[in-house]
Amino acid sequence: MELLFIGLAIGSIIAYVIFLRFNNLRRKGKTSSQSVILMEKIRSVCKFITVEGDFSEIYHYENVQQKWLNLLLGKKKALVLIEARAYVGYDLTQIKMQANEETKTIIINEFPKPQLLSIETDFKYYDKKEGWANPFTAEDLTEINNEAKQHIVDKIPSSGLFDEASKQALDTINLISQLASTINWKVDHTALHIPESAKKISASKNELL
Repeated sequence: MELLFIGLAIGSIIAYVIFLRFNNLRRKGKTSSQSVILMEKIRSVCKFITVEGDFSEIYHYENVQQKWLNLLLGKKKALVLIEARAYVGYDLTQIKMQANEETKTIIINEFPKPQLLSIETDFKYYDKKEGWANPFTAEDLTEINNEAKQHIVDKIPSSGLFDEASKQALDTINLISQLASTINWKVDHTALHIPESAKKISASKNELL
């Protein structure tokens, strides 16, 4: 009888140890799965727009190619009014981060620089002149639109939009932190250099909330 009780006790201890080990492995697997899903969710946000800017420019187009042909057939030129809206922000697919499963922390090691994410344009033609035998073609209009759009793109770096977007970097990181907190994770961005101006803007926004 004593041997039976001893056997049952040993069996219970072994079963308990196996249960604890299996439970820890399952918990570790769940945490590992959480980290993968969370990082994929962060990257799935993809392009996050933080600032936008409006542009209104007049672009002068003149066909200067085939100079001798223009003299014979006539020169074509046009004034183009460009109305554009540029969207600047962050491509979160370029973010570099890693997960610490023990502390349930997403560590951001590198954050992308702000970039032009998209641009909307509208063109209006004025003072459109064609040569007597040198009319505008569909290819010409496509070329003009592309050149006019590039004209706006070239002006964006000096517009201050990239600087303004840099100041919103902390707000973007706070958004990621909120996403992580939904499954009881946190974000560590201490490895990043955040400009003081960005910290002040983020703090002032929090005071208004």
